[in-house]
Amino acid sequence: MGVRFSLTMDAADPVALARFWAAALGDRQLGGPDPGEDGTGEWATLDDPSGQGPNVFFQRVPEGKVAKNRLHLDLDVAGDGTFEEKRSRIDAERDRLKALGASDHRGVHAEGGSYWIRMNDPEGNEFCLV
Repeated sequence: MGVRFSLTMDAADPVALARFWAAALGDRQLGGPDPGEDGTGEWATLDDPSGQGPNVFFQRVPEGKVAKNRLHLDLDVAGDGTFEEKRSRIDAERDRLKALGASDHRGVHAEGGSYWIRMNDPEGNEFCLV
């Protein structure tokens, strides 16, 4: 029997962060109350419409992020092809996510034929494009 799980992210603004990740992941449906409905925006969800992958839950917390994540997401956007083709797709995705509010101040890493970019979401949570 498999175990189903969700990922939970603490956030200053759960709805805004969920919107960023909905755009970044592209295959999730934004859920939770409309911030106007309950006036709080205390939480939001990203649901996997296929039911195969994890859902992501965002919850408001009073404190900001103060240290490096112990867990981060790797977004596999490179696909198949030559090193240059993969790098081009990763770079294009970096540009798209930066336009949505992500940053890449830790930048590009290339090692042993691999290429990835270490990024932060709008609230500073680390993730990688691989």
